[in-house]
Amino acid sequence: MSKNFLILCFILIASLSWSQETNINIAKQFDTDLALKLKADDYGMKKYVMAFLKSGPNKSSNEAERTQLQRAHMDNIIRMANSGELVLAGPFLDNGTLRGIYIFNVETVEEAIKLTETDPMIQQGVLVMEMHPWYGSATLQMIGDLHKRVAKLNP
Repeated sequence: MSKNFLILCFILIASLSWSQETNINIAKQFDTDLALKLKADDYGMKKYVMAFLKSGPNKSSNEAERTQLQRAHMDNIIRMANSGELVLAGPFLDNGTLRGIYIFNVETVEEAIKLTETDPMIQQGVLVMEMHPWYGSATLQMIGDLHKRVAKLNP
């Protein structure tokens, strides 16, 4: 046998061994308690509802009123995040009619609609919501705690 063939065989055997070892390590990392806590399915996923916040028909020309409404909107976001109902929220930065997103930690659009009805900007018609059922990683629920560890300022 040639020296190159033996080297190739060695590399192949070594890579297969590493691959099997890596799969074993991944299997050992599965956390049953965390999966149950997050209500993850066998794929580590769960149902959410994604809401697209869009510009609504009502606008205020009063700066003080807009500032107060924005503060109430942010307070509502923080309340829903702290309760675990909202796992992700954020604005789009291009100033288009699509203003931002929410990802609600609920399984149905009807549940998400009830949550959006608590938003002062929805109540005033400044924003409207477009809702969609969404399937994503169950670990998304952990993003709020991680965010608190990297944010120097509160909203």
